[in-house]
Amino acid sequence: MTDHKVENIAALIAERLGTALVSHVVDRGELTIVVRAEEILSVARCLRDDEQLEFSQLSDLSGIDYLSYGHADWQTQSATDSGFSRGVSDTEAVLAEDIPARFAVVYQLLSMQQNCRVRVKAYLNEEAPRIDSVVEVWPAADWYEREAFDLFGMLFNSHPDLRRILTDYGFIGHPFRKDFPLEGHVEVRYDLDKNRVIYQPVSIENRVLVPKVIREDTRIGKAAESTEPDA
Repeated sequence: MTDHKVENIAALIAERLGTALVSHVVDRGELTIVVRAEEILSVARCLRDDEQLEFSQLSDLSGIDYLSYGHADWQTQSATDSGFSRGVSDTEAVLAEDIPARFAVVYQLLSMQQNCRVRVKAYLNEEAPRIDSVVEVWPAADWYEREAFDLFGMLFNSHPDLRRILTDYGFIGHPFRKDFPLEGHVEVRYDLDKNRVIYQPVSIENRVLVPKVIREDTRIGKAAESTEPDA
């Protein structure tokens, strides 16, 4: 989309949503709007049904965990010739000052009528990340919301069948949360004696990769000396 068209769509959305709109930004020709989580259903219906918007297609829905956002797990600028450790298993539990909440749900919408896209973001409470389901507005959200529930632990009110979709039914925790242990909790294997799959404590050992930084290649100088003719 051209910047002019994006700005027009942004202005129109701001007018239609009113107080339900928290903020909007246009970056690299892409429009992102932040809306109040408690107003997500009314926002969804407006974006889909308004004749000048008609965002009829939900292309994607995903969760975000902003815990430790902007904080590096390891330093790479101060690497030496002895390398540096990348075997990090603990993440500092902090939240950036410019992030209003730890969790967010992001909706990617497409308007075929206007030939444009918009990214809708709603921040959720950390203690109880819960938001209304938009399945009744965009049926394609069904499996996407189940995925966000499975991987991030986000709850979607009035979802018709909110079950895990990628992990096993007895799985503990939510793998895409930043505080989920890198080694996991349990692993599965087939037990020949019991003739079934069993769970057991994870036995994977954490690996430490130490890349070597070569500061100077002495072979070049030696190769040049060896090609010089004898005096």
